[in-house]
Amino acid sequence: MIVTDRTLKDSASGQLQTGNADQTFETAGIAPMDRPSRITRFFMSIVSWAEGLNLKYAKFGNPPVYDNATFPWSSEIEKAWPEIRTELDRVLLRQSELPAFQEISTDVKTISTDKNWKTFFLIGFGVKSEQNIQACPKTWAAVQKIPNLKTAMFSIFEPGKHLPPHRGPYNGVLRLHVGMIVPEQSDRLAIRVKDQICHWHEGKALIFDDAYEHEAWNHTDKTRVVLFVDFVKPTRFPANFVNWMLMNLAVFTPFIREGLDNHKEWEKRFYAEAEKLRNQPGR
Repeated sequence: MIVTDRTLKDSASGQLQTGNADQTFETAGIAPMDRPSRITRFFMSIVSWAEGLNLKYAKFGNPPVYDNATFPWSSEIEKAWPEIRTELDRVLLRQSELPAFQEISTDVKTISTDKNWKTFFLIGFGVKSEQNIQACPKTWAAVQKIPNLKTAMFSIFEPGKHLPPHRGPYNGVLRLHVGMIVPEQSDRLAIRVKDQICHWHEGKALIFDDAYEHEAWNHTDKTRVVLFVDFVKPTRFPANFVNWMLMNLAVFTPFIREGLDNHKEWEKRFYAEAEKLRNQPGR
């Protein structure tokens, strides 16, 4: 896709457009959770401006869904699928104990309140989960091939899960899904990104921009799992500098701090229970 320098914000629609790309900065009906802190106010005051830069100076344009050839490392992640799947199968032995996403990131409550979207984080917003990494060393080695990795986890959609239309909080990252467990190929199991319906395939990468409105659903009677990764969107100067600055500031905001604290508490309980089971007589 050709990158154009024409940037226009339509004040009536709330959309910022670059060439034929458009991203709506707020999704109707899904409001962010307010955090009345000085850091948060400062951070959010520059996010909208930075999103305009990211669109204008994107190295590979702004498509909702990318050709995997744009990111040659994606084929290396696909090759690691058998080893990642083996580690995932071990994680899923304790599937019922895994946290729902909103139990880690409370802002997710705006789009999900049930227990049917579970997670297993290796790294979140640049902060590692050392014990989870120890449990999945091959997966961790695979995602190290991704430049500017920010988040990596297993995303588990249990039967009947449907995420309503929403958009990601910031367009300075792109998202990778690699199909791990995909029970069937049909419209009952899919993700819509803007106006494109995509299907997961086991061992195959799907790369998209979650700053476009998207929704995902599992209307089957089986569990769907993907390796879920966020990585920094490639941009040119000055967007790459502003993006770097925001990524480093983000970890100090309540949005991120709460999630990290919640995950640490879950991690303590999860691995304490594992140790307790190992120490039972006869085991």
